[in-house]
Amino acid sequence: MTTGTPPPTAPPRSRTRTFVPLAVAAWAVLEIWLLTVVADAAGGLAVLLLLVAGIVLGSAVVKRAGRRAFRNLAETLQRMPGQPGADAAEPAAPTGGGNGFLMLGGLLLIIPGPVSDAAGLLLLIPRVRSALGRYAERSLDRRMRAASPGSLSDAFQQARIHRPDGKIVQGEVIRHEDERQRDARPDDGPRPPLTP
Repeated sequence: MTTGTPPPTAPPRSRTRTFVPLAVAAWAVLEIWLLTVVADAAGGLAVLLLLVAGIVLGSAVVKRAGRRAFRNLAETLQRMPGQPGADAAEPAAPTGGGNGFLMLGGLLLIIPGPVSDAAGLLLLIPRVRSALGRYAERSLDRRMRAASPGSLSDAFQQARIHRPDGKIVQGEVIRHEDERQRDARPDDGPRPPLTP
């Protein structure tokens, strides 16, 4: 029995969903092939030592970047207005950047393979990290400016509350009916403490 309505069709696959798995598979094949070439040229022990050295160096880089990010976060939180010893006239500015690319470099070093190791070593160079950071910031800013109202990018831009230059982002507070009723009822006085 037919109802006269066409069956639902699946939306067409985007280019990203098509090419990303193919690119990952091609990258894995390239890494394996290069490891076999290095093993043929230098021997299996040399490849094993390279893999272990990449894992050890990558782990140290990730650990260092994580500690640096945690230290920067703690310093920023201590300098926020209202904290003891914080400067009330000057808002807390974000300190130190580039931990994300440093951590990515460490992760690429941990992944076995000469191509990922070379990319990870490139990301350990401060000038490369700063250039990539500037490019990523410009790209993100350009995409957010071109975003249509109501999109996810627009919501992300509206969610930015704390800015180092002290600007205030407009917002809206929505109160529900049950909260209004709870606020309208008189307080019964102090409540006894909860005891186990």
